[in-house]
Amino acid sequence: MRKSVSLSEAINRFQMNIIENQKFEKVNTALSPIEKGEYDSCIFNDCDFSGFNFSGFKFTDCTFTNCNLSLLKTGKTFFQQIKFNNCKMLGIRFDDCSSFGLSFRFEHCTLNHSSFYKTKIKDTSFKNCQLQEVDFTECDASNALFDECDLAGAIFDQSLLEKTDFRTASNFIINPETNKIKKAKFSVNGLRGLLAQYDISVH
Repeated sequence: MRKSVSLSEAINRFQMNIIENQKFEKVNTALSPIEKGEYDSCIFNDCDFSGFNFSGFKFTDCTFTNCNLSLLKTGKTFFQQIKFNNCKMLGIRFDDCSSFGLSFRFEHCTLNHSSFYKTKIKDTSFKNCQLQEVDFTECDASNALFDECDLAGAIFDQSLLEKTDFRTASNFIINPETNKIKKAKFSVNGLRGLLAQYDISVH
């Protein structure tokens, strides 16, 4: 059954360019901005989008590899089924993105100082990522995977972390009294991060 859309959504879609199955190499938006539009099944390699305004852009089933997206502006940016590989992604406000269909996975990415405040990122996979001082406050990260991730200084407060896998993550501090961690997975080495607020030693 075809999903109905509002008149404003239909007009907006009609006005936007649709780019499908394209490969973009070594784009530098400081020198040559890409056009605003809907990018479907596109590949971005070795591109520099740092500080660029992606507000209103739509990306579906796209892959970003070896890209710099630091301080990207993400007002209502649509990310659905996106793969980020070996990308620099400092200070990105994922909480400014469109919440509709928000889904992505990250491998070997640096996301320090980014924010997932109040976002729903259930089932998201983070593998070998730097997540230092990332804000996960009131985030739904249930059933997510933090595989070999550095979570030093990351903020978890009123976060939904049920069934989330932290077994190989490091440097996290999670208060079981202020976060929902039912059936979350931790290694013995991760106990220190769960007991930090009690001021006790775990050896």
